[in-house]
Amino acid sequence: MGDMGERVIDTGRPILRTGRPRAGAFEAAERFVAAGGCPATIGVVLGTGLGGLADRLTGKWAMPSTETGWLAKSTATGHAGRVVSGSLRGSAIAMLQGRVHGYEGFPPETLTRGIEMLAALGCTQVLLTNASGGLRHDMISGELVILTDHIDMVRRPWGDALEPDDAGEIAPRSRSYDPALADLALEATRRVDAVARKGVYAFLSGPSYETRSEYRMLRKMGADVVGMSTVPEVVTATRMGLDVTVCSVVTNVAKPDALAQVDTDAEDVCRMAATAAEGVWAILETLAARAAGRPCVSC
Repeated sequence: MGDMGERVIDTGRPILRTGRPRAGAFEAAERFVAAGGCPATIGVVLGTGLGGLADRLTGKWAMPSTETGWLAKSTATGHAGRVVSGSLRGSAIAMLQGRVHGYEGFPPETLTRGIEMLAALGCTQVLLTNASGGLRHDMISGELVILTDHIDMVRRPWGDALEPDDAGEIAPRSRSYDPALADLALEATRRVDAVARKGVYAFLSGPSYETRSEYRMLRKMGADVVGMSTVPEVVTATRMGLDVTVCSVVTNVAKPDALAQVDTDAEDVCRMAATAAEGVWAILETLAARAAGRPCVSC
């Protein structure tokens, strides 16, 4: 892949980045390609219950994450721990089947390794997915929420482990969630009649689910969904100059004022997330067609 400073594909866009992947990410990318994988234009992180989408790629090739020598093994339910490459709608795709979380005991510099490897493989845009709890009374399980912002309740130095990139320019904070990409993603969900809306994601450390009082607090703060991942990847991707689209699957709806509470476990979350697969796939198809220079999926 050449000199480390030249490994990320040049898209001709203005450089809006302050960091580059660490050397270990490039070494992992080279190991993946040498073993049979491919560089990619679009990177995807498949959250809880969505790992099966990787099987839909054309020319799929996969490697266990730990064999990259860079990615840690996830212990969370529904995270297979593989790196997959293939193609869709004329675009090269790289997918991470699962991620690691802070509640598994990993430090901030480990949580961002996956997104760094996607960038090292050449990805200039990423689709991040997760399972979340819905905070609005009118939400339903299986609904998709396209993120327009987040509330970071964990506050760690996400992305600080990146190599500095003095050639770049500071990316404005609002660029983390591009309104045009959010609109494009929402439009894609309409094509398959998926229930979807835009919203704000609250990031908590976990591993326990939130209390009734915490749900009420998050609502008042302006959050629409709550989860335990993704924000470290968003911040790091933005610092590397990647275009970011985030889709959250509502797997359960918080009802803090209900007299009876329904317990939710990890298996329930996985099953419900899987029901939203068609909407997530429609978003990826649209992003892939766009990256290939086609104005629509059917063109």
